[in-house]
Amino acid sequence: MRGGRGPVPGPRESAALVFGSSAAVLVVELVALRLLAPYLGLTLETNTLVIGLALAAIAVGSWAGGRAADVVDPRAALAPLLGVSGVVVASTPFLVRGAAETGDGSLLLPATALAIGVPGALLSAVTPMVTKLALTSLAETGTVVGRLSGIGTAGSIVGTVLTGFVLVSALPVSGILVGLGVLLVLVAVVVGVRVRGWRAAAPALALLVGGAGIGGLATVLASGGCDVETRYHCARVETEPPGGSGRVLVLDGLRHSYVDLDDATHLEFEYVQAIASVVDAAFPAGEPLAAYHLGGGGLTFPRYLAEVRPGTKSLVSEIDPGVLALDRDLLGLETGPALQVRVEDGRLGLGRLPADSRDLVVGDAFGGVSVPWHLTTREAMEQVSRVLHDDGVYVANLIDHGPLAFARAQVATLREVFAHVGLVARPGAFSRVDGGNLVVVASDRPLDLGAVTRSLAARDLAWEARAGLDLDGWVGGAEVLTDDHAPVDQLLSHATG
Repeated sequence: MRGGRGPVPGPRESAALVFGSSAAVLVVELVALRLLAPYLGLTLETNTLVIGLALAAIAVGSWAGGRAADVVDPRAALAPLLGVSGVVVASTPFLVRGAAETGDGSLLLPATALAIGVPGALLSAVTPMVTKLALTSLAETGTVVGRLSGIGTAGSIVGTVLTGFVLVSALPVSGILVGLGVLLVLVAVVVGVRVRGWRAAAPALALLVGGAGIGGLATVLASGGCDVETRYHCARVETEPPGGSGRVLVLDGLRHSYVDLDDATHLEFEYVQAIASVVDAAFPAGEPLAAYHLGGGGLTFPRYLAEVRPGTKSLVSEIDPGVLALDRDLLGLETGPALQVRVEDGRLGLGRLPADSRDLVVGDAFGGVSVPWHLTTREAMEQVSRVLHDDGVYVANLIDHGPLAFARAQVATLREVFAHVGLVARPGAFSRVDGGNLVVVASDRPLDLGAVTRSLAARDLAWEARAGLDLDGWVGGAEVLTDDHAPVDQLLSHATG
């Protein structure tokens, strides 16, 4: 097992292979979370699925790689392991997004298992293969195994940090995976040449060409109709109606915001009209407000307030800088003293606001497939209460379906913090047979449901408003969400059709 110049791979090469293969497994795992989020949500279940698949792949690869290392020449196996892994990694965006958008999406989970499991197992087999080559004396078994194990762990740490703090910020998801895949195949070629010579490296060279071709195809086809892959979303902007002034911001395949470039008072979505109805009923017409918005999206409502309540000052916390860039480039957003946007997490943004500083807080950070749970808890609502004036109002868009367990828990949580809580929704939501968007309103002053109902009727919106005893039966025994226990992912139900 020696070449003309000594052991192949040598100590440094061995360390590099173990370090790099371990790092690559973690890069694939973390990027897979973002790749799946548009279809499964960035939820506890999605995290569990991806982490479980990755750990299973690592276990299978380590076990099988160790067994194989005792049967075949590990030097001959290294290049194929790396090369095949690279081709699969480069194909991952195409495989996963194609499966998700084909038919009923039933191919998504098998494609995900393939995309994570195959490279995870193959790359994890590299360490036992290299360990076998590095063990030249039984007297050094502990030293060699411990050293390579530590190097592999260090690689996993670097892969995690590099992905989370650098790659995701600098590159689209498809670009990360395609680049990593091509890099793995290139390393396979180098290893093949180093170990067996150019002729023996021909299969790895073929994989490099194939991987580059598949990677290029994935780059072109795997965008999923995105104008931009942001840190958190696959985002695009559509014109609606064609040739008109309306623009729809689509995030992860869902219509998130509608902006009329010529008329900021045009509110297309019913839930935004319902929020406007609550605000119209709560404050005198035309009165300027000090407003804070949890979540930005297309910033439809802040623009509406600026138009119908001149002098209003709105501050928006939007976590995704890519969405904000789309707002500026394609949705005509202009910021200034009256409309400020901070790129930040909403919970942290809440904590930075002075007490008793806002007339209105608007929550619109919940998506159709995932909910930032830390914005749903009693402690978060206590922060909302802290920043509101005594007669201030909190109004938020909720999305839930089925038994509406999450929506009912959110109302129960608000009742722990505010003296008065109401719900505005389609009639079917109150009988728990219909879901979708629901608008919750909370304040320490009494809610004028009659005014809310009249405002809804003025917009021809067939929604109802309920509070107090009329809401008790609907809330039932729903649990209060806290920072210590907020099983939002388990409570939330998604639309099935």
